[in-house]
Amino acid sequence: MSTEKTAETAPVFAERRWFYPSALIHELDLGIDTTRSGRRPRRTARDWAVDFCCFLLAVLVGLLGIQTLMDNPAVPHSLAVADQVIGALSCAAIWLRRRWPLGLAAVMTPVSFVSETSGGVAVIALFSLAVHRPFRYVAWVGGAHMVLVPLYFWWRPDPEVPYLALLVLFMVLMGAVVGWGMFVRSKRQLMLSLRDRARRAETEARLRAEQAQRGAREAIAREMHDVLAHRLTLLSVHAGALEFRPDAPREEIVRAAGVIRESAHEALQDLREIIGVLRAGESDDAGRPQPTLAALDRLVAESREAGTEVALDQRVADSGGAPASVGRAAYRIVQEALTNARKHAPGTEVTVAVTGGPGEDLAVSVRNTAPAGEISPVPGAGQGLIGLTERATLAGGTLDHGPTPDGGFEVRARLPWG
Repeated sequence: MSTEKTAETAPVFAERRWFYPSALIHELDLGIDTTRSGRRPRRTARDWAVDFCCFLLAVLVGLLGIQTLMDNPAVPHSLAVADQVIGALSCAAIWLRRRWPLGLAAVMTPVSFVSETSGGVAVIALFSLAVHRPFRYVAWVGGAHMVLVPLYFWWRPDPEVPYLALLVLFMVLMGAVVGWGMFVRSKRQLMLSLRDRARRAETEARLRAEQAQRGAREAIAREMHDVLAHRLTLLSVHAGALEFRPDAPREEIVRAAGVIRESAHEALQDLREIIGVLRAGESDDAGRPQPTLAALDRLVAESREAGTEVALDQRVADSGGAPASVGRAAYRIVQEALTNARKHAPGTEVTVAVTGGPGEDLAVSVRNTAPAGEISPVPGAGQGLIGLTERATLAGGTLDHGPTPDGGFEVRARLPWG
């Protein structure tokens, strides 16, 4: 049950709550105000109807008991009057069966032993106890009734019905009353368990949806970082060259301006695709074809045009047959490593090595030499390497990085292929 469905169900439940017991409404708690100032839930129309019927039944049984007392000459008049008074008080106490079911049932056990007109109230109290309390309380009170019933009929025998028949009749009646009450209680507990199960399912579905949304946001953020960082560093390098070399030959200025224009166009195109994914909820494979191992040559060429010395050593058997996830992960790793080299070690030589093939791991290594001279620090949050580690892990591989003995820096990754 979703949150929307629960919200739609609550008004319908509120309109029909007169049909349900107040205790069940309080336990279900579908957003309906059933209490005031911390008091017990108010009786519903069903509660009033059931309690009134129980009261009438108790009064009817009491009237039959009065008739039995009047027809029995062995019962003194004073005892018959006292029995009727106790029976009237017991019938009035039937309205307390919801608030104090255990207390009423415990009190009615000895009262019904001395008052014949209170027998109906005792049976109804035993039923209420079976509905509202666990079985251990029902067992104690019911056991006390079973002990007192033989003594009662021995003390007040019926001249028309045999003693054994009365015992069997009342034992069956008590068993039926207790069984009926336990059935009602189990039915209510089933409704409560279904409510809890629905709430748990709703919570789990909401958590799964939140996790899926978080994973989608992380994937989009990783893609934005990998793609846009590469494009923007190219823009920065060429714009910086134009700034510091205004007297450069016209051909170089034209070439740098062309690279800037094309990189800006590519960055805008990538940004449009990512925003389209956010709007339409499409998968990561939407839009233009995703990069693969075959696109490494173009990536290295872009870096060389930006002024970075890049040596590519690609020894991959059947690079076109590499799994899409492995090829895309390898491309993004090389792309981010080249971006970091331009940002943090400009002017250094970078070596890109990609080896492997079907049935073995694809090894990716990007290493740059130690920068010459003092390098001004470039701001960065370190999210690129974290994103690459996550990308390699999602592809089933590993990635590590760190400085080399000669003062350079290296990124190494191993991705499973088949």
